[in-house]
Amino acid sequence: MSADPRVSIHPDSSVLLAAIAARLITKLVDTQDKYGDATIVLTGGSMGIGTLRAVGDSPACAAVDWSKVNVWWGDERFVEAGSPDRNVLQARQALLDRLPLDPARVHVPGAAGEFATADDAAADYARQLADAAAREHVADYSDSRPDEPGPLPRFDVLLLGVGPDAHVASLFPEMAGIRETGRTVVGVENSPKPPPSRISLTLPAIKSSGEVWMLVAGEDKAGAVGLALAGAGTVQVPAAGARGRDRTLWLIDAAAAAKVPGNLLRKEPASA
Repeated sequence: MSADPRVSIHPDSSVLLAAIAARLITKLVDTQDKYGDATIVLTGGSMGIGTLRAVGDSPACAAVDWSKVNVWWGDERFVEAGSPDRNVLQARQALLDRLPLDPARVHVPGAAGEFATADDAAADYARQLADAAAREHVADYSDSRPDEPGPLPRFDVLLLGVGPDAHVASLFPEMAGIRETGRTVVGVENSPKPPPSRISLTLPAIKSSGEVWMLVAGEDKAGAVGLALAGAGTVQVPAAGARGRDRTLWLIDAAAAAKVPGNLLRKEPASA
């Protein structure tokens, strides 16, 4: 079961980024109060990296116990580990290297030079996810614990950008990755957006997250946002299928909201 999308519109990208940062800090603090730790799945791109910078600029950043935050990525470019194209490197420069993170809780996708192919790196990342899920299963003493661990750990909040073509993570329209239903991670070749080789969480993995937040700004994204929120087909419009189990939140600026269906144009308070 997944949650229907809710839309929160902000006047411009700078206000939007500040609002996302405030929400994210609150979400992590509240989740740590509940579970003792919190898990976030990061995204790259201008909004994903801009969000990290905004978190670092927030006076409330220190309210999070960063030593108990688990960090994953929704996708990664399959290039050399030191390449400036790497989402991981950009995230470290924007925020992560300034935080007292536990290195064991930061789960980095494999790079070219470490693995022969994107498929090999994807298989390793799927193994990391399954290992984390197994550790959570052992530590879970609740009555609701399943008999066997699943393939994924608990994702509390998963961040996604949206491309002008409506791709999310590295799941592109009409390509094999968006059609995958069995695996949690896939290798992507011949990406229409460079670099051509990538690894990505699949849509079932994305939809396992408690909350999915779509972070979108700019007039060039308005068509993709409008189609996704109008309920277009997932294979053609991957963003339409990205939903959280408990909450799906579109955090967008006014330019990106230009083609949102009128019935979804209710605004949420920035602190909701």
